[in-house]
Amino acid sequence: MKLLSIIIKSLKEQLRHFWILILTVSMAPFFVAIYYLINEASKPQYDLLIFNQDKGFVYESQSINHGTLLIEKMKTVVSDTFGIPLKIKTANNRTEAMNKLKNRKADALVVISEDFSERILNLIDSSNERSIQIEFIGDLTNVNYMISAVWANEMVTEYVFEATQKVRPIRVNETSLGISGKIDEFDLYVPGLLILSVIMLMFSASIAIVTEVENKTMIRLKLSKITGFEFLSGVSFVQVLVGVISVVLTLVVAVWLGFDFTGSLTIAAFIVVLTCISIIAFSLILTAFTKSTNEILIVGNFPLLLFMFFTGAAFPMEGKALLTIAGYPISFQGLMSPTHAISALKKVLIMDMGMEDVLPEIIGLVILTVIYFGIGVWAFQQRHMRVK
Repeated sequence: MKLLSIIIKSLKEQLRHFWILILTVSMAPFFVAIYYLINEASKPQYDLLIFNQDKGFVYESQSINHGTLLIEKMKTVVSDTFGIPLKIKTANNRTEAMNKLKNRKADALVVISEDFSERILNLIDSSNERSIQIEFIGDLTNVNYMISAVWANEMVTEYVFEATQKVRPIRVNETSLGISGKIDEFDLYVPGLLILSVIMLMFSASIAIVTEVENKTMIRLKLSKITGFEFLSGVSFVQVLVGVISVVLTLVVAVWLGFDFTGSLTIAAFIVVLTCISIIAFSLILTAFTKSTNEILIVGNFPLLLFMFFTGAAFPMEGKALLTIAGYPISFQGLMSPTHAISALKKVLIMDMGMEDVLPEIIGLVILTVIYFGIGVWAFQQRHMRVK
């Protein structure tokens, strides 16, 4: 009964701190929108210009031009392959093509020789084999040229192999984990931003607890013989509810902006709830060293920034492993629980992995949560729950 009373009281107090609640649940969705706009504005685009000089040849009364067929094949590959930001254009003459290249209206120029079709025909006839020449023109110091040229070279090589029926000595097939082969940079940010919405509980939970100290209502709670565990459990229930609402809102905004996920939402929800408990546990440590809302807003910025920028929440990052336990790497960032939560969410939402695949992250998250709670409850009891 005491626990239910604490939960109801905490709900009322949370609603009284209206702007703190709004800040907590809206920060991560706001970041999702900002990252989406940044990603859209910074998407690379490479322009490949092709000048076809191939004269073709006539075979059984049929005109064949491998230069034209090559261009059609390249356009088809670009349109059918996800993630290639390459635009292919054709030029009518070499002068026009060179002018566009010099004026940076194109990143690379591919010139197909006049005897391109003839050389392919000769290559098919191994008794009269001649090399096929393709000219690439561009600024060799320009990264855009190098990327465009690599793609163009690969597509030209593939076409020649198909046209001549020559088999590559090595053929590489890529198989993506989950939907990792279909995602863009924005999708990589989302799992971290989902956990960012949970990290924002650090302020909300800390303020919800320290308010009782600041308003002197903690004295009445102590006189009512309520235990620290009961009080903290009631507050934690409300904060977990706030955290789940924040994550759901963030995920809805991300999906609306194009985030595509797979995997089990049940496992993802379990990870989110566990992370909420972990952040609340860390908040207890913070409240043990403060006694007012103003102190929370000042002192809390340091751990908040650490959790935001060094766990991969705000920006995807991986730290250097300091040691490994049962094959699982442990880094400096691994001392902060959101690091494991973000890694687990990426495996679940992007790579479509199951519970057994994220078990190391879950174990790491549980261990850190227990440590945070142990330190936090003890410190809070000593600082704010002792009756003097």
